[in-house]
Amino acid sequence: MAAVRRWLTLVGTAGVLACQKEEAPKAMPRTVSPARPDTVIVAESFITPFDTIDNVDSPAVYHDAERHWVLASAKTTDAVIVYDASTGTVIRRLGTSGTGRGQLRRPNGIAVVDSLLFVVERDNHRVQAFQLPSLRPVGSFGERELRKPYGIAGVRTGAGAWSVYITDNYEAPDESIPPDRELGARVRQFAVVLGAKGIAAHSVLAFGDTAGEGVLRTVESIIADSAQGLLLIAEETEVDSHIKVYDVAGKFTGRIFGRGRFPQQAEGIVLYACGDTAGYWIATDQGEQVNTFHVFDRMTLESRGSFTGRETRLTDGVALTQVPTDRFPSGALYASHLDGGVTAMAWTDIAGALGLRTDCLTSVK
Repeated sequence: MAAVRRWLTLVGTAGVLACQKEEAPKAMPRTVSPARPDTVIVAESFITPFDTIDNVDSPAVYHDAERHWVLASAKTTDAVIVYDASTGTVIRRLGTSGTGRGQLRRPNGIAVVDSLLFVVERDNHRVQAFQLPSLRPVGSFGERELRKPYGIAGVRTGAGAWSVYITDNYEAPDESIPPDRELGARVRQFAVVLGAKGIAAHSVLAFGDTAGEGVLRTVESIIADSAQGLLLIAEETEVDSHIKVYDVAGKFTGRIFGRGRFPQQAEGIVLYACGDTAGYWIATDQGEQVNTFHVFDRMTLESRGSFTGRETRLTDGVALTQVPTDRFPSGALYASHLDGGVTAMAWTDIAGALGLRTDCLTSVK
């Protein structure tokens, strides 16, 4: 994810001036080489305006009665880009570079939880919250505890209250992975409450096994299954990338899945939920040439198939909506693409190719 991506960011700027930011470029067919012979190809519905200078990382989806948005972090330009979730056109940009309220430094993981947008800022060592849909900053937390934060997951604990989990990929002084005995704070949990004056938060727990199969050595992506009380955490160690399952109390469950299916790097994870127990996990094997999305059963964690986009490559974060829209009546998957934008794939197309359910829709709250 490091050397290749830096090279892509540099050489990609040569084509930036030719891109028209007002209109999303159409996906063009290309030869695809799936990682597995049974991987199906799903055509993208759109690709957003594309600019590798942004270094787009992670998308999130927001809906209300009037808006359908995809928001994506732009790491290099210290911004969050707001796209129309049905067309991919840019609506606005949020943030300027800096350390102040409403400013950002190296935004990475983002999450929409109810009426809040949470943005993880790696280089400000904090998580900043913005009210939706106004995008007004309402506070931050984690400045004292977080060292090199990346991913985020949120679980509602009450009205205007959430448990927020942040992965912290802190390093040894020589920038190497610390020894296992020092990895006991790979994930941090905060209790967050929204009040009239903004958010208030306090640190609840730091966790991560320091021996055995549950050790978290290279972390970024994390997602919560609140109904099951579980956290899925991508272990990005390139020689053995896979997904570990913890519970929301910070205990390793002993469950690991995906070994052998992430020859490059396990990245973004999303849940297609059907009630409290059924559905599918979709997890990304990130690659520049071969970029695969693996589908697993929500409960058994058994494989349900794999797919790849015609265009989508080098995916960091992904987002999923089960809210029907005119463009996507069964929802859609959104994936970061080559550091420069976001692609959309209709869930109807994904499900049709793999024989998955399409009836688990949700409504705007």
